Amino acid sequence: MLVDIFSSFDDNNQVFMSMYMLMWIFSLVTILIFSSSYWVVMPRWETIIMSFKDVVSSQIFRSYGLNMSGFINIITGLFLFLIIMNLSGLIPYVFSPTSHLAISLSLGLPLWLSMIISAVFYNPGSVVASLLPMGAPAPLNPFLVIIETVSIMVRPITLSVRLTANMSAGHIVLTLIGNYLTTSFFISSMFSMVLLILIQIFYTIFEFGISLIQAYIFCLLITLYSDEHPH
Repeated sequence: MLVDIFSSFDDNNQVFMSMYMLMWIFSLVTILIFSSSYWVVMPRWETIIMSFKDVVSSQIFRSYGLNMSGFINIITGLFLFLIIMNLSGLIPYVFSPTSHLAISLSLGLPLWLSMIISAVFYNPGSVVASLLPMGAPAPLNPFLVIIETVSIMVRPITLSVRLTANMSAGHIVLTLIGNYLTTSFFISSMFSMVLLILIQIFYTIFEFGISLIQAYIFCLLITLYSDEHPH
């Protein structure tokens, strides 16, 4: 039962498909879509899938993440997974996983931590040297190291909060417009009702674009973080 505009973010409301099993289903769908070119021979279908791969690949080819084995496959699969998860939240009465910090943090934290651990084992000296910019004044060196360390440590938090905040804000605005639209059917004029319907339609289309952009930004930032990996 939905009691306020924030109830849609509560996975215990037992609304349609508000279950953790949905995460596993979407994970399986992402794997099937990502690897469908191995057994599905359909030019149009393969063109659509390759368009997503090309978007991520073009960014990775411009970074040092290309030198890390399997990195391009991980980021491409993550890109498709986030698109499916973000778009699923726009379906009425469907639980939106990416609007929860626990979900986005569980995606960003392991990827960030794996690159940090890999860099430390691969070249620990380069990791320590990267904490201090070249040409920095000697009296500021301790402070610069602390600032750089903090900036690296907060990366998974900012990465996850950015995705969660953007998706949550969009769902809240859609819910508010829907509440006013429902009320307008009974107490407002025809002009107000038509205006709210148009606003709801255009904002829903806008949210489709936000879902795609946020998935791209999430993968783009992880790709940029890979540039600091020793190579």
